[in-house]
Amino acid sequence: MANDDTKDTGTAAGGNGAAGGESEPSIQVLVQYLKDFSFENPNAPMVLQDQAVQPQISVSVNVNATPLGEDMQDFEVDLMIEAKAEANDSAVFAIELHYGGVFSFRNIPPENLQPVVLIEGPRLLFPFARQIISDATRNGGFPPLMLDPIDFARLYQDRVMQPEAEAES
Repeated sequence: MANDDTKDTGTAAGGNGAAGGESEPSIQVLVQYLKDFSFENPNAPMVLQDQAVQPQISVSVNVNATPLGEDMQDFEVDLMIEAKAEANDSAVFAIELHYGGVFSFRNIPPENLQPVVLIEGPRLLFPFARQIISDATRNGGFPPLMLDPIDFARLYQDRVMQPEAEAES
């Protein structure tokens, strides 16, 4: 009976990258890092004293990916987030964040590689970028800016549809 349990455990391990599971698609985060970051609080301390007016916050997100080898399996994914807050026609704060990661995408069919890289890469990076932005706004004297989750699949679809829409018009 113990031998059967060992075989089951070996089979499960095989599905995680051991011999026999090498053809299964996988994503591995090799490294992630803060590439560039800026927090501006241009009207401090006056803006910190008058927080009665709720600022208008705009957020923009962009994703880029760069292959890091000829085998097209390792990619640098760059998640760029900009957030600006204004109140009474005056800047409250501005954030620019470039958060990057290097990923290994193995056994992904070539026709699926671009969407997987541009959807799953930033999806894995986003929680860390979100935390950096939250901490920076709090440390800047404001309530933490907690970004809503981002639908990177929709962002990718919009990106793919943009050249088609421009070609039609």
